[in-house]
Amino acid sequence: MICAMSADVRGTGGRPAPLPGRVRVGYGLGSLCTGTFATVPGLILLYYLTDVLAVPAAVAGLAVFLPKAWDVLVNPLVGALSDRSRLRGGPRRPFLLAGACTLPPLFALVFAAPPLRGAVAAAYVAVLFLLAATAYAVFQVPYVTMPAEMTEDPAERGRVLAWRVGFLGVAILLSGAAAPAIAHADGGGPAGYRLMGVAVAALLAVGMFGAWFTTRWAPAVARSRAEPSLRAQLAAARSNRPFLFLAGMWTLQALAVGVMLAGVQYFATYTLGSPAAVTPLFACLIGPLVLVMPLWRRLADRLGVKGAQWCASLLFLAGALVLALTPVAGPVTGYGAVVLIGVAYAGLQLLPLSMLADTLAADVLRTGRRRAATFTGLWTAAETLAFALGAGLFAAVLAASGFRSSDAEHRVAQPDSALTGIAAGMSLLPAVAAAASLWLLHRYHEDGGVPPGSGDAPAGGSAGPDAHDTHDAPAPAVPGQAAAQQEVRDGNAD
Repeated sequence: MICAMSADVRGTGGRPAPLPGRVRVGYGLGSLCTGTFATVPGLILLYYLTDVLAVPAAVAGLAVFLPKAWDVLVNPLVGALSDRSRLRGGPRRPFLLAGACTLPPLFALVFAAPPLRGAVAAAYVAVLFLLAATAYAVFQVPYVTMPAEMTEDPAERGRVLAWRVGFLGVAILLSGAAAPAIAHADGGGPAGYRLMGVAVAALLAVGMFGAWFTTRWAPAVARSRAEPSLRAQLAAARSNRPFLFLAGMWTLQALAVGVMLAGVQYFATYTLGSPAAVTPLFACLIGPLVLVMPLWRRLADRLGVKGAQWCASLLFLAGALVLALTPVAGPVTGYGAVVLIGVAYAGLQLLPLSMLADTLAADVLRTGRRRAATFTGLWTAAETLAFALGAGLFAAVLAASGFRSSDAEHRVAQPDSALTGIAAGMSLLPAVAAAASLWLLHRYHEDGGVPPGSGDAPAGGSAGPDAHDTHDAPAPAVPGQAAAQQEVRDGNAD
């Protein structure tokens, strides 16, 4: 069946025919969902619990963390069900439709702000957020698998992913700036959060239904299969040491970003003195995403992707350390530090994915197996867990520093220890995670090797046909690997 499908989508000269423009654009619309759902809960859900529903910080942290941690378990299940699906409409699109029908109303209910307070309100939000996270997994896991199955042409996949990245930037900037503004339009009360929940739900629906509808015209030329269980996926990851180091690096950096997202509303309210300051802060963080991403591409061409990733990681670390000076140096320093972090964040959004593409290309050549679904599933699960843990860690800092929760009608003054905890949690805690990621970045080698003199063997322990002497100059682990990696880079850069 796959061979027949492949023949139907060949253009002249045996090259794959280009995808219809409506498929490229329509597929990209799905990022309105992925970007929004990854941003808005991480940005304001913890604050909504502690400062609107009067949930104690430690309980609020669990209410945010546990539903997102659930994704780590449900993502492999959704991937396996999608791989085995024989539903009408293909193995992926019915799942997109199911997610589109369930996530928007569930998201609106999370922020419905019922007349509940304290632990009862936390339980309400946690249950609805758990259901919303499940609905998101039903959409997102098949969605990220689709480009590899639409075309075998790396350049065409690059065009598809370019639309996805473009809509992702729009979604992050639009939802991250608009959601807090809508929520605080009436002073930050429950009514504002209800309106925000409905508005964001509408944006989710547009992206999800748009992606489902337009991909009906997408061909299916290949099919990748994930390992059937989380245990099997982890076993596959252990066999690929470069992926382990790369995924570990990104997990720590995503953790740093997750802590900042959770803390930015508190930083605006209690450090800068204005809840409305979250909108310009977020604009400083995300605004550079589109503007400087081409510059990171050029730097990657000059220094290599790993060299550019070093630059982005160090710039993020420097920005986080400067941000810690805001209580002493004033708001201008804070805004300037966030701009530096935003420039670095643009690189962190682009470069790890390019490194992942190189790693997956090398894995295909080394093993002869297409395991992209397995590795991308683990990648997204680790990213989701990191963002959730970021909110949980910031909540732990709030609880340890004596933060006092309240509802919107009865604000309370915070002790100096809480104000110090907010500033440190927003800056020093992400800096520690970013610094730890540098060791994993140093250890990463896309060819499966290890740094000279480390004494470690490639993944699998003993030397094999693909192993090479770690005291020699780095060489491709398998013949033709460099060409395959360049093909992936060309596709990403198109």
